Amino acid sequence: MTGPIRAFALAAAFALGVAAPALAKYPDKPVTVIVPFVPGGSSDITARAVLPGLNKIFGQTFVVENKPGANGAIGAQALARSTPDGYTMMVGSIGTFAINQALYKDLSYNPSKDFKYLTMAVRNPNVLVAAPTFPANNVEELISYAKKNPGAVSYASSGTGSSDHLSAVLFRQKTGTTGVDVPYRGGAAAISDLMGSQVNVSFQNLGAVLTHIKAGKLKALATTGEQRIPDLPNVPTMKEAGVSDMVVYSWQGFAVPAATPQDIVTSLSDALRKTLRDPAVEKTLNGLGFEVVADSPEKFTAFQQQEVNRWKDVISKANIKLE
Repeated sequence: MTGPIRAFALAAAFALGVAAPALAKYPDKPVTVIVPFVPGGSSDITARAVLPGLNKIFGQTFVVENKPGANGAIGAQALARSTPDGYTMMVGSIGTFAINQALYKDLSYNPSKDFKYLTMAVRNPNVLVAAPTFPANNVEELISYAKKNPGAVSYASSGTGSSDHLSAVLFRQKTGTTGVDVPYRGGAAAISDLMGSQVNVSFQNLGAVLTHIKAGKLKALATTGEQRIPDLPNVPTMKEAGVSDMVVYSWQGFAVPAATPQDIVTSLSDALRKTLRDPAVEKTLNGLGFEVVADSPEKFTAFQQQEVNRWKDVISKANIKLE
């Protein structure tokens, strides 16, 4: 072998040797799926619903790791600081990926800069429900009552800055009414007191209150979705009830660290959307009150920024601040 040819061969061999790790099949080890909340919640349910499909598609194990705390901030910070190699992703909520950015003064991560978004997995509307003894039976009567009794209507929520709390704030801004926010440590306690008529009304997640509505333990005044809910065909949307621009969904989506290579982002997004659209998975999620979205990274990214801007405006107008 002559000098130039031998040099070229050695260079090619070296190049192939260096490139080999990059060409390794992804994933070649287990993938961690962070859930920034306790087990059993919407994010946790969403994560576990897709695990079997991801395991099958990739031939590797996807494992849920619950990292609760600070309204999802602890888990989100862990994702932002993880190695951007596709072996750590997260299922987050409207709070984690949108509301927190406007709500907290010193947030430990930036939802708009620290992540690449894979897909919005599911969404579900809130339902404006009233205690069984509360005099208002529809939105018009609630507005009338609130205007005649300034500051008298109590709004239960699962906590300050939650989707149900901010839905109530937005409702009062849109209707020119006032009220008192009563935050609880979780939705279960808020719903319990609502059914006991210790508070007046609440914007609760559909899945959390549907059975209580059907049992007559709560009165459904309106839903915050774009269309009526099949399970509640006689309950109007907010728009139908006369409150415009009051479409609100709680949602769950998947993300990875911002520096994750685009080919891995595409691979994960495609697999997630395929799994979410599996008839068995979709049926299971629908049965729990979720609407499967499974949109593209581009659509989810655009929507996430719209949500950040929207809730920033609502929070600013209401002067809500959390440290």
